[in-house]
Amino acid sequence: MAKIRSLRTLLCVGAMTVSLSAGDATAADRENMLLMELKDGVVTIEMLPNLAPEHVARIRELVRNGFYDGIVFHRVIEGFMAQTGDPTGTGSGGSGQKLKAEFSDEPHVRGTVSMARSADPDSGDSQFFVVFDAAPYLDNKYTVWGRVTDGMDVVDQIRKGEASRNGIVTDPDRIVRMRVAADVQR
Repeated sequence: MAKIRSLRTLLCVGAMTVSLSAGDATAADRENMLLMELKDGVVTIEMLPNLAPEHVARIRELVRNGFYDGIVFHRVIEGFMAQTGDPTGTGSGGSGQKLKAEFSDEPHVRGTVSMARSADPDSGDSQFFVVFDAAPYLDNKYTVWGRVTDGMDVVDQIRKGEASRNGIVTDPDRIVRMRVAADVQR
């Protein structure tokens, strides 16, 4: 299905108006688009159900339940990634539902959104990370389920953690709120 990219769709997210690069997005396109509001602006994430259908479905469900609203970026490493999705803010929590890995050949490049996990490939839950720079050593080892299509400059502003503490952030930034674009008033 072709997307018309010359037109822009404006969505109201809280007090902000967001212009989506998907333009005249169809309902299906908006169903696979997330709007993540941070203190410095809104990040648009295109979800990739063709790569990770179970992960996309679970993320969408969590977003619709308000799970990510107010959750901190507990681990942020300059030049690598920003990790969030743990309701405890410690890096050890989740939603309580583990997902089977859905690895693909999709590379981890700037703006890739991927599932965090433990040593067990099938341990992804609700935590995810956004890659600041290419990280090919993650390829085929983590489930890629999305990509930032707008607002990477906002992601770049997320408070970084201390290198000596493996990126743990002392006073972390939060996701103000996260929405599926299809659920936001146009």
